[in-house]
Amino acid sequence: MAVAEGHITEQRWILAATILGTSMAFIDGSVINIALPVLQKSLSATVTDSQWIVDAYLLVLASLLLAGGALGDHFGRMRMFATGIAVFAGASVWCGTATDVRHLIAARTVQGIGGALLVPGSLAIIAATFPPNKRGKAIGTWSAMTSLATIAGPPLGGWLVQAISWRAIFFINIPIAAVTLLIIWRTRSSAASEAASDPRPIDWAGTVLITIALATLTYALIQAPVAHRDRFGALMVAAFAVSAIAFVAFIILERRIHDPIVPLAMFRSRSFTAANVLTLLLYAALSVAIFLLPFNLISLQGYSPAQAGAAFLPLVITMSLLSRWTGA
Repeated sequence: MAVAEGHITEQRWILAATILGTSMAFIDGSVINIALPVLQKSLSATVTDSQWIVDAYLLVLASLLLAGGALGDHFGRMRMFATGIAVFAGASVWCGTATDVRHLIAARTVQGIGGALLVPGSLAIIAATFPPNKRGKAIGTWSAMTSLATIAGPPLGGWLVQAISWRAIFFINIPIAAVTLLIIWRTRSSAASEAASDPRPIDWAGTVLITIALATLTYALIQAPVAHRDRFGALMVAAFAVSAIAFVAFIILERRIHDPIVPLAMFRSRSFTAANVLTLLLYAALSVAIFLLPFNLISLQGYSPAQAGAAFLPLVITMSLLSRWTGA
C-alpha cells in the first residue's frame, strides 16, 4: 500500500513539473506583446526590432519542435525536459539583463531552443508516467492548468510591466524554473526519465533546411516595408531566393529519406491540407492583431500596461475555453 501511495505521489509531482514547465513557456509567449511598447521606448527599438523580438523565439521554437521531441526519445524525455527548462531559464536571465535590442533578440532565440526541448516532452512524459486508465485525466488536468496560465499571462505581464519593469516578465521565469527542476531531481528515477526503446533517427538535414527556409522568409517579410533599392533591398530579394531554394530542397529531401521530420504523405489528405492552410491563415491574422493591439492601446489610446493586459482577457479566455471543443 505504501509503495502504491508513493508511486501516486510521484505521478502527481511529475504532472506538476510538466504543468509548471509548459506554463512558463506559454506565459512568456503571451506576455511579451504587452511589454513591447514599453520595451521599445526603453531600448530605442524600431518596429522591425520589435517584430524580431517576438519572431526570433517563435521561429526557433517552431523549427526545432520536432527535433526536440526526437532528442527526448534518444536521450530520455525527462532529461531533455530538464535541459530545456535550464536553457529557457538561463535565456530568461539574459533577456532580463539585455542592454540593447541585439542582445535581447539573441536571448529570445536561445529561449526558443529551450522551448523546443521542453514543450514536446510534456505530454510524452505524462504518457510514460500514467497508465492508460489515468492518462486522460492527467492530460485534461495539464490542458486546463496550462490554459489558465495562458489566461493569466497578459494581465500578469501588464501588472509586472507597470509596477516593476518590462524586465520582470523574464525574471518571473526563474523561480518557476527552479521549482520545476527541483521536482525533476526528486523524481529522476521515474519511467519518464528513460529513453525510448527504439528511437527513430533525427532528420537533422531536414531540420536545418526548414529552419533556413523559415528564417530567411521571416527576414524578408519583416524587412520588406523598410527595404529600398539599396543594400537592404538586395538583401531582401536574396533572402526570398534562399528561402525558396531551401524550401524546395527540404521537400526533395523529405520525399527521399526513410524517417522525415515532416512526412509529406500526410498532405495527400485534402482534409489535412485544408485544415493546415486554414490554421496558417487564422494564426497569421491573429498574430498580426496581437502584435499591433498593445501599441494601439498603450501608445495611442493611453492605456496603462495593466489595462492593456486586461483587454486581452476576453480573447484569451474565449480561445482557451472553446479550443477544447473546436480543435483549435
